[in-house]
Amino acid sequence: MSSASEHFANVEALSAFRQEVADFLGANWQPKTSDKGLFRQAAVERGYLYRNVPKAYGGSEQAPDLARAQIIQEEFNRVRAPMEVPGVGYGMLVPTLLGCAEPWQKERFISPTLSGEIRWAQGYSEPNSGSDLASIRTRARLEGDEWIIDGQKIWSSGADKAHFMFMLVRTEPQASKHAGISYLLVDLRQPGITIRPLRQINGSEEFSEVFFDGARTPATWIVGARGEGWKVSKTTLSAERSGFMGAAETSVTLHRKLVELAQRCQLDGRPAIDDPRVRDRLIQLEGMVSAHFHNMQRQFALRLAKQEPGNVALMNKLIVTRIAAEVADIARDILGNDFMLSPFGREAEAGPEKWLNQYLGSLGMAIAGGTSNIQRNVIAERGLGLPRDNVATS
Repeated sequence: MSSASEHFANVEALSAFRQEVADFLGANWQPKTSDKGLFRQAAVERGYLYRNVPKAYGGSEQAPDLARAQIIQEEFNRVRAPMEVPGVGYGMLVPTLLGCAEPWQKERFISPTLSGEIRWAQGYSEPNSGSDLASIRTRARLEGDEWIIDGQKIWSSGADKAHFMFMLVRTEPQASKHAGISYLLVDLRQPGITIRPLRQINGSEEFSEVFFDGARTPATWIVGARGEGWKVSKTTLSAERSGFMGAAETSVTLHRKLVELAQRCQLDGRPAIDDPRVRDRLIQLEGMVSAHFHNMQRQFALRLAKQEPGNVALMNKLIVTRIAAEVADIARDILGNDFMLSPFGREAEAGPEKWLNQYLGSLGMAIAGGTSNIQRNVIAERGLGLPRDNVATS
């Protein structure tokens, strides 16, 4: 078969697959009446969700296929059908367990995480250890068949609603910063753990601070070898930055909503969309969104080829941070004084079109998942081979 024939055959196969997914959604998903759990199970059985997870652990175990994965996401988004259970469990912990955990740990934790039966929080950042995670001070000492944990974590997403936490702790206090860290799994529903939600500027309480005062976890609930938690954690951090893949679709939606806002609103006595300054900014934003979308496909392709996305993931995180800020800035300039009257916090409807929420949320994106400045340094030094920053001395 010629290359042209192969191309057209592949196009026809993908078109048929798209119709197959659309037919499945039409038969199985009704937004107002369908049970999300039952729907997800049916989608797993058809091979649409948890494609990278073995069937033995509750996934659908599909061959890597970037085009089909993209079609599934597009069709599910089109009818607002639920994808994988949201949260750090599937997005961050499951890839770590698949790559680093013992077989019994995979059997114990992955399947109930995929079903939503158990929920997870991340325990990385501390009050004095955010971007410099290697400086964490939370300690765990081994007594008999248990780890005893003392310390504090902060900015833990959803900790107040989570059942378990995956966390970095210092188990070898005499070792160097990176070498003395271990990766533990901990049940949050026990004495010795206090969880306090943190109220954010937009009124939500997405994050919590978590205090450990003699909390316990089984000695076997360590992922990877003792003292190798830093190595394990890099898998989790890579998955977190890959988690911004869904942000590519969100960026497309935000741009579309922003154009609709410019069409509705008046600026200097005419539709904002007719203002050349607004049009210029929207066109520049569209270019960033398009670059982000295609670079995310590049990142996804690297993962499917079992290659580490590395700097590509870092670049995408920087791009989505910039897009979020630019979207919020344009909306603010279009709305003017009305911007501050937008609903926000718990009173706001869900959705990226709530512009004040978007603005307030964008302020923290330069920090979440690793600060932008540090990621620029990593890209420059490891990706481009530039010299390290000089530390000023007095």
